[in-house]
Amino acid sequence: MRQNPSFAMTDAAELRRLIDENPWVTIVSAGPDGLVASHYAVLLDEEGDSGDLTIVGHVGKPDDAIHGLGERELLVVVQGPHGYISPGWYGDVPSVPTWNFVSVHLTGVPEILSPEENLRVLDRLVARFERSLPQPRLMWQAPNDEEYVRRLEHGTVGFRLTPTKVIAKRKLSQNKSDEVVDRVVAELEAGVSPYADPRLPAEMRRAHDALRAARGAAPLRATPPGAGATPHGERGER
Repeated sequence: MRQNPSFAMTDAAELRRLIDENPWVTIVSAGPDGLVASHYAVLLDEEGDSGDLTIVGHVGKPDDAIHGLGERELLVVVQGPHGYISPGWYGDVPSVPTWNFVSVHLTGVPEILSPEENLRVLDRLVARFERSLPQPRLMWQAPNDEEYVRRLEHGTVGFRLTPTKVIAKRKLSQNKSDEVVDRVVAELEAGVSPYADPRLPAEMRRAHDALRAARGAAPLRATPPGAGATPHGERGER
């Protein structure tokens, strides 16, 4: 992912939040047969501190061999909220569409977990996603028994990845005027675009409220869809 200083994310707390809120990741590696990508859920390492971006997870066998898990460098792509932005939302000025997004790339050589460590991670994963259900069913809960759970663990390989390289990008119309940003957020909140994560306007509000607070401006206001936007020229990325 090419970085642009205007869109760079460097705050560790924000990076941890993005990883925690977007646990379904893409794992990419380069092996003897070329590039390979897999998709798995990950968690922040519970032993990490507030600035640590270490993640834990697992792959099913034989994905461990395909990725050279523990031997080769991996790229883990965390995809946050994203969506299509229409040029019609910029006002009556020459413009083209773009795609707003938040993404974190973590690179490193993972550590292979012991079977007992892997079991704990699997247990955490199940608990993480079951806890929001009205009747959670945890990994060790009947009708699962220990034999079944141990057999499940045997078919997976757990890993811990402490990244040696982190690239994080938050491209959320930072190169637009406050009026245009207000308009884009309003259109997204109205559900006008079918190609936008419904969480995107909240992510834009979060980012732009922080930017406006830093320069002493008023927080992002709600603008009714269809209201006029101040013309604003293109600068850098769309």
